[in-house]
Amino acid sequence: MELTKENILRKTHYGLNIFSHVLREYYPDETVLSVKGRDCLPARNPFNCNKETLLIKVVDGCAVFVDSELPDFRGDAFDFASMHFNLKENALLEKLNDFLFLRLGEPLHFLVGETMPETPEFSSAQQKPLTKCSFFKAPVSNTIPNGALTIPEIYKLIVGTVYQERTLHLRSLPDKKESRQFKASNFDYVTFSGTFTERSDKALKKHSGLICIDFDHVQNLDELRKALIEDEYFNTELLFVSPSGDGIKWIIPIDLSKASHQEYFKAISNYLSQYYEVDIDQSGKDVSRACFLAFDPQAYINPKYL
Repeated sequence: MELTKENILRKTHYGLNIFSHVLREYYPDETVLSVKGRDCLPARNPFNCNKETLLIKVVDGCAVFVDSELPDFRGDAFDFASMHFNLKENALLEKLNDFLFLRLGEPLHFLVGETMPETPEFSSAQQKPLTKCSFFKAPVSNTIPNGALTIPEIYKLIVGTVYQERTLHLRSLPDKKESRQFKASNFDYVTFSGTFTERSDKALKKHSGLICIDFDHVQNLDELRKALIEDEYFNTELLFVSPSGDGIKWIIPIDLSKASHQEYFKAISNYLSQYYEVDIDQSGKDVSRACFLAFDPQAYINPKYL
């Protein structure tokens, strides 16, 4: 697909993804854009003292903006990106193509390599040592690992009865604050992206070559679960329902010789937004991201482990 404004708009939901990705550069830990129909709720404007005066809506197939306080502050998604990157015309289109991992003008390959990273198959006579992830006992304030587990070992914990009682109790709690406190106090967790001396990006001992993508408040769990398992670009290593019961944890391989953990996360986030129209928890960009383990007897594990 050729690199043009029209094709960028097609792959970014009329340019709304341009706004959300640029705004996330200024406000990385916030929900930067809330869409209602083709209009957005007022957002923070980095070009107006971070005030919630930025108004965005889709007009004639392109997202446009104004500021409720600045009468001359208006334009479309490309104008907004131009202010951020200080680029124009072709240079701006090329920057957006790279920044959003759109891959326009390139063969249909994904991410930064010539092909997708493959998950190798090994015969029973020549098994590759299994990757390990740090395991932490509850509460979440415990940042020193109690050991390291492989994907099959984590899978057995999830499908077994270890977390059944506490998972069902959590899902029965009507108060959100109470449920958050219960989860933080009672659920063990792992760092799927590697082993650590303590839970901190700076304390990484060895990266696992895995990344955990966290989907919250999913409307149709079964539909998304099936789509992720059958995704043409990524091999699912492990997939299970979150402790709350309305989210999905998706663990997939990444090739760190092709791109960094953070670059993969940004590319995967954009890919899921474009092709599945879902957003993911942005804290997954942290290598030491904690992932709570829950009871899910229907959890999926890659058949290569069986």
